Amino acid sequence: MFRTLLRFRWLLGLSLLFVTLHPCLGQQESRKLVTRVAPVYPDNLRKFNVNGIVKLEVVIAANGSVKDIHPLGGNPVLVDLAVDAVKKWKYSPASSETTAKVELTFMP
Repeated sequence: MFRTLLRFRWLLGLSLLFVTLHPCLGQQESRKLVTRVAPVYPDNLRKFNVNGIVKLEVVIAANGSVKDIHPLGGNPVLVDLAVDAVKKWKYSPASSETTAKVELTFMP
């Protein structure tokens, strides 16, 4: 029983060490936004008071360009406007690809 407990504690410690040291599972480095393009907010959407928050997950290439965008929520019309803008964003370079969560607020 005592040996089983020691083995369990050893495996638990080893797994925690793996999670801490593994680059895909630990904290990703923060990327500084270098160029931000504001989304186009058409007058007809302002007129009808279409507003809301769009949440996106952005995959950033090592060179800082936006590689891929995954919508996480928001009005579909606003999501399209947000994706078009975020595609033009530029981040600081890094050693590898990273992901970031982005929120854009549309208010008339």
